[in-house]
Amino acid sequence: MTNLHMKEAALVYLDRSGGLQKFIDDCKYYNDSKQSYAVYRFNILINPSDVVELDAELGNHILHHPLKAAQVFQSVCFVAVKTLSLIGQLQTETQINIVLKLTHLPSLPSYSLDLCEFPLNYTSQRFYMMQGIVMAMTTVTKYTRGARFLCSDEVCPLSEGFQYIRVHVPGATESATVRNDFVCGLCSSSLQEDRKFRVLGDKQIVEIITTKVLHAFQGDSKNQPFRFQSLSIFLRDELVNKMKIGNEYKIIGIPACVKTSQTALCIEANSITPYTAKVPSGISDNLRCLLSLTSSSCWKFTAILANIFASQIVPPGTYNLLKLCLLMSLVQTRDCNRDSEDCLDILIITSDTLLVERLLKYSMNLVSRGIHHPVSTEVFPIVYRNRYGTGAVSIQAGSALLAKGGICFIGDLTSHKKDRLEQLQSVLESRSMTVFIPGKKFGDDNDQQMTFPIQCSFWSFVDMDSSSRRNVQKTSTLIGQMDYSLIPANLGEAFGLLINCNESSPCHPFLPTVQHTLKKAMDPEGLLYLASKQFTTEDFEKLLAFAKNLNMEFSLEAERMIHGYYLASRRIRTDSVHGSKLSASALKHLVSLSEAHARLNLRNKVLKEDVLIAALLFELSLTLKYGATAFCVAPNALFPFELYDEGHLEQRDLHLTQYQQQLQQFIAACGPGTAIFSSDE
Repeated sequence: MTNLHMKEAALVYLDRSGGLQKFIDDCKYYNDSKQSYAVYRFNILINPSDVVELDAELGNHILHHPLKAAQVFQSVCFVAVKTLSLIGQLQTETQINIVLKLTHLPSLPSYSLDLCEFPLNYTSQRFYMMQGIVMAMTTVTKYTRGARFLCSDEVCPLSEGFQYIRVHVPGATESATVRNDFVCGLCSSSLQEDRKFRVLGDKQIVEIITTKVLHAFQGDSKNQPFRFQSLSIFLRDELVNKMKIGNEYKIIGIPACVKTSQTALCIEANSITPYTAKVPSGISDNLRCLLSLTSSSCWKFTAILANIFASQIVPPGTYNLLKLCLLMSLVQTRDCNRDSEDCLDILIITSDTLLVERLLKYSMNLVSRGIHHPVSTEVFPIVYRNRYGTGAVSIQAGSALLAKGGICFIGDLTSHKKDRLEQLQSVLESRSMTVFIPGKKFGDDNDQQMTFPIQCSFWSFVDMDSSSRRNVQKTSTLIGQMDYSLIPANLGEAFGLLINCNESSPCHPFLPTVQHTLKKAMDPEGLLYLASKQFTTEDFEKLLAFAKNLNMEFSLEAERMIHGYYLASRRIRTDSVHGSKLSASALKHLVSLSEAHARLNLRNKVLKEDVLIAALLFELSLTLKYGATAFCVAPNALFPFELYDEGHLEQRDLHLTQYQQQLQQFIAACGPGTAIFSSDE
């Protein structure tokens, strides 16, 4: 009677939710095909909340005994097929394969599977919800969705018909569906598969890691120890190729233990949903007040931000140029789908690697996807043999794909081998990575290749003070040019920004750094400066999270200025022998820099003042690479004064205004006078 009651409730739910009409439409597809199937597969969308309101017992079955609940819907659907004559070829109830697709699970701890907790609660074969980032996936292979068996004894009544049907259930292996040791329940003779009726489906295995694991890649030592384990997700049929490496998803599925060389916990996925982070509604009150006080200028707010940023690592006023560039790179990240043109890559030339590396590590922790690339791992995707023995090939993400929408800090550039540097240059130029899968090596007849978009910004540095560097250092004859011959010139060009931070640069006041180091040694957890108390790390996290999601547009003046500067620079740095020294991506870098400064100012429109900052930063990079030109920019152009008070900020504004006039004169003298972007440009 209980089972009959649940069948009635299931029929009522199907009717009210529209599931019955969809089932009828699916049956029409099978009936019109005029082909006899061994298994007829139907997906039924289930909203657990609606089912529980309709009938608590049926809702409990769906949530905690999904395989039994599927049998209830199987009986209802079989009766519907026979009553309404929906599929003429259908003979037995076992031929119907019902897959219940859940829209969500109750937001209660018992329904969540957290990979960082131990022990994992997966003893019952029911639905759980987990959230994670895809770190590896296999190519698509086939599996047996269903098969028909017949009794080998010809006189047995079960030697024909569709009495013995086996279908795949969550957590089952291939041998559970198709084997040669099944026996007839009537005469105990062996069963033989009728291969004409074998039904195949697509299968893919995806490995995910929980978002908390990213703290291990960020190198945040303050976090407590936790378990680090990936989880394998089995995707079947319509779920295949619905997940992408580097993206974060919410997954509903049924856990199962799969025996390989090591028994592993796996999840048979039921539904997957892309995870979208919540965008903050605003910034902290302290920063809002600062923004209001500096609203009369387009440059003061970002100058103060750079001056006080990361005061836990370096004293205020130190490395202002680098800190401004880091903040601009951080606001060019995205938590959702983003254009790869937005990326702002930074290469730092320094002899103070200790402080610079600390500053970079601190900065990348301010975004959700900041990956400090471990030297022992791969930066880009690699191919390896799948451990589940399915014949599929697995593609491992690498640090760059795990940093999707964020920052990938790859450390000292000279520590990477030549082939990796060539690979990095190709990725920086194309913003994609193609993985070649040799068929012969992995037991396939055909070679394959897969292309992945690389959607993160790269940070790196070159140690000018290394012993190998001192042995090969050359003296440059061009004003402002630096020798960084340890890395290929084309690779340096591929980075959007090249920054000089060493003892001789104006952004390295030596005495404050020494005092800061001594104070930190005496009081490691103390807040040494008033700025650290007024503007905390959390304030900067909120600021970046809000600013990076602003939608930008260019003003007409900004378009004219950025286009004019690009063409003028390209013209003046072109010779008859080597051609233009500006790469094709230079305009893209200028646009990204201009947008970044506007975002950091919390504006939706890029102004000519933002283009000036972009032009100065870009010209500093070009000067380090090729030497100075007619538009001569001093190394301390962006921070010519120590920012102690309002008076120094006013002097800086006057200084930048003069540079803006020089930029306009440079464009007028060296540019072609093009007024605005064309569609192609």
